Amino acid sequence: MTMFASFFLAGFECSSHRRTDGLRLDLIRSTGHEGCTFNDYLSCAELGLLTIRDGLRWHLIEQEPRRYDWSSWIPMLEAADKAGVQIIWDLCHYGFPDHLKLGSEEFVESFASFSAEATRVHRKITGRAPLFCPINEISYFSWAVNTGYFPRLEQDKRGWVKSRLVTAALAGARAARDVDRQVRLFWAEPLINIRPASGSDEDRSRAEQLRQGQFEAYDMLLGRSAPELGGGAWAADALGFNFYSDNQWIDGGSTIPLGHHEYRRLADMLAEVHQRFGKPIFISETGSEGSARSAWFHYVCDEVREAQARGVKVEGICIYPVTSFPGWDDSRHAEVGLFSTPHSDGRRAVYKPLADELARQRSLFGGARDPAPTKQTHSYEAAASSS
Repeated sequence: MTMFASFFLAGFECSSHRRTDGLRLDLIRSTGHEGCTFNDYLSCAELGLLTIRDGLRWHLIEQEPRRYDWSSWIPMLEAADKAGVQIIWDLCHYGFPDHLKLGSEEFVESFASFSAEATRVHRKITGRAPLFCPINEISYFSWAVNTGYFPRLEQDKRGWVKSRLVTAALAGARAARDVDRQVRLFWAEPLINIRPASGSDEDRSRAEQLRQGQFEAYDMLLGRSAPELGGGAWAADALGFNFYSDNQWIDGGSTIPLGHHEYRRLADMLAEVHQRFGKPIFISETGSEGSARSAWFHYVCDEVREAQARGVKVEGICIYPVTSFPGWDDSRHAEVGLFSTPHSDGRRAVYKPLADELARQRSLFGGARDPAPTKQTHSYEAAASSS
């Protein structure tokens, strides 16, 4: 039995960082999810997606130090309860309040306080302990800062940003657990493969060193490295891995496409992380764009079944993002996931090829195990489309 309410999950794009040009993104708002939260959750439930990844917007909640306005989150908590879905909440999905400097002591302390208060609010509104992903994609977050894709920091010592993000993440996790011992902790990190540019020993060594870097955040969170940060097995109930079609590449070169002789099977990658960490794992993000959506999902599901046949404990697969969204850099319309942008009535069209593939995969994975939604339901069949 899966540790989630359903084996298949849905994820809503909830990034809220500032770009290097200073523009603050708010994908919960720009995707229409802010105004359609209940309908969105109910649509997921109707397709058997009873566990959902979503996020808080810390920059809206704490606009002044230690003063919290939960009005952007409480309606989401209430919508989830009404729709009968389980949410894994990202406390920090890249975005943070403008009065904080990333990596500073005040950042760490403020995140811990924010996590504790969010735990109290969740318990008060829902009567249950929350499921949290404290900081989303620490590895990607630190890479984006270090390369200047996100605003740079003055501190450029190798590994400093990642270490400080882990420090903050652990402080937040600990603070949440101190408030409510039943809090469950999940994480999401990229799962990648890097191949050498040539067969030389130097190139092979460099590529492998870079590949191993994907495990640094989890090693620190779990206390396998940098024990002074306070990590340990306590910090994770399950480890998430984000896997997309461009997660494999030649060092310094191009993406390795599926079917290429250098492409590594997802099943092999999942077996590696299972053996390395000894924790339950799940695919915390996966998806593709346009007409590739159903074929990619088919591939991922086949590989997860293969991994499970080898004894790998994979707890779920999350379709992410589950709705179309505007691109971070240029707001281009990205047709991804199961649902279109919302129509005037708040409903979204369903991308039928992926919905059909999801139904097939639910059957193959034993979808009858998933409990049926217990709250109010309605049918979106009229909104279904193949475009």
